[in-house]
Amino acid sequence: MAEFRMPSLGADMDAGTLRAWRRGPGDEVVRGDIIAEVETDKGIVEVEVYASGVVERLLVEPGTKVPVGTPLALIRAASEQTTPRVAIEKPRIATSVRSSTPSARKLARERDLDLSHLRGTGRHGSITRSDVAAIAGSVELAGVHEPAGTRLRASPLARARAAVLGVDLRRVEPTGRQGVVIAADVDRAAKAPTRLSAAEAGTQTGMRKAIAAAMARSKREIPHYYALHTIDMEPALEWLRDRNGERPVQRRLLPAVLFLRAVVLAIRDFPELNAHCDGGRAEPSEAVHLGVAVSLRGGGLVAPAILHAERLNIDQLMSEFQDLVLRARAGQLRASEMSSPTITVTSLGERGVEAVLPVIVPPQVAIVGFGAIQTRPYVVDEKVVARRLVVASLAADHRVSDGHRGGKFLAAIASRLKEPKEP
Repeated sequence: MAEFRMPSLGADMDAGTLRAWRRGPGDEVVRGDIIAEVETDKGIVEVEVYASGVVERLLVEPGTKVPVGTPLALIRAASEQTTPRVAIEKPRIATSVRSSTPSARKLARERDLDLSHLRGTGRHGSITRSDVAAIAGSVELAGVHEPAGTRLRASPLARARAAVLGVDLRRVEPTGRQGVVIAADVDRAAKAPTRLSAAEAGTQTGMRKAIAAAMARSKREIPHYYALHTIDMEPALEWLRDRNGERPVQRRLLPAVLFLRAVVLAIRDFPELNAHCDGGRAEPSEAVHLGVAVSLRGGGLVAPAILHAERLNIDQLMSEFQDLVLRARAGQLRASEMSSPTITVTSLGERGVEAVLPVIVPPQVAIVGFGAIQTRPYVVDEKVVARRLVVASLAADHRVSDGHRGGKFLAAIASRLKEPKEP
C-alpha cells in the first residue's frame, strides 16, 4: 500500500493546506494524474500522484493544514487485494471528465460545452482551457472571463501581450478604432499600479513572507557571485522579425522565448550550473527543468518550471511558456512544476529595468537575469552605431562554480542569441 503524502513544493515550504480532492476512494489513478489541490503561501497547486493503483482511503479532510510529508491518502496497487476501509465520503468531483483543469471546466460551463466529447492535449490527456476555447471558436490567450452576452474586443496581439504581462483586458481602456483594445493599451496598463482588494492584499502578504524567508535563507546560506554580459540583440531581433513575418499572429514568437532557448542550449556545456545543492554537495541534472519567474497580479511571484525544456523546439517552448504563465496567474500550477526547477530565468525588461542582480532560489545553484532591450551606442567595426542591446546577468553559487565558468556561460548565451536557430 503506497502513501500519498503532502509534497514539498519549494525549499521554503514547511506545511500546506489540502483544498480539494480530485479523486476519491475506489477511483483508479495512474502516475501523473492530478489527485488533489494544495494551497501554499504562493497559491493553489494541482498535485500529481506518484503511484499507480486505486485510491483506497482518504486520510485528510479538505481545509486541513498539515506538515510536509504527512500521509494524505493510501493508494492500493492493482495487484493487491481489496481490504475493508473506513474512508472519508467520496468527494463530488466537479466534472464527469477524467482529467481537466479548473479553468477548462469553468469555460466549458460558460460556453455550455460537454467535456466528455473533447480530447485533451494537456499532460496525460488532461483537457486544458485552450482545448475548450478552440472548440468554442476563440482561443482566449489572456484568460479573460467575459460576462454572458458581451464580447471583449481586443486584437490578437493585445490578447497575447496580456497573457504574458498578466493584464486583465476588462480593465484596459481601449484606444483602437471602434473601442478595440490594442497592444499599446496593454503595455500602458501593465505599467500602471494595480489596486488590490483587502482579501487579495492578505494573500499577497502571506506570499511576501514566504518569498522573504526563502530569499533570506538564500543569502544566508549561498555564497553568491555575479557576472554581467552586454549582448547585441540585432541579429536575434532581425531573425525574430523574419520568422514572425511568416506566421499568423497567434503563433508569433516573443523575444522572451529567445532568452529561454539560449539558456537551455548554453547550459548543456555547464552541467554544474544546472543542479541542486543540498548540504554543500551539488547534484547536476541531466534534464533541464527551466524555472521561469512569473510576476503575479498586484505583487509577488512564483518560479515554476518548464519540464524537460531541452527536448523542446522553439515553438514548443513558446507554447509551454505561455501556458505556464497563464496557469501561474490563474493558480493552476502542478506540484512537479513548483518543486523541480534546475535553473531559473528572470526578466524585468518589461518594466524598463536595465539589468537585474537576482537571488538564487534554493536548492538551485544559479539564476539568469535579463534586463530591457534598449537602443544604445555600440562599437561595430570601429564605428559607433545605434544597436539594440540587453544586459544578461548570472547569479551563481561559488561552492559549485566560479566567475571564470560563469563568464563563459554568459558568453555561450550571447553566442546563441547572435546566431539563433529554428530548432
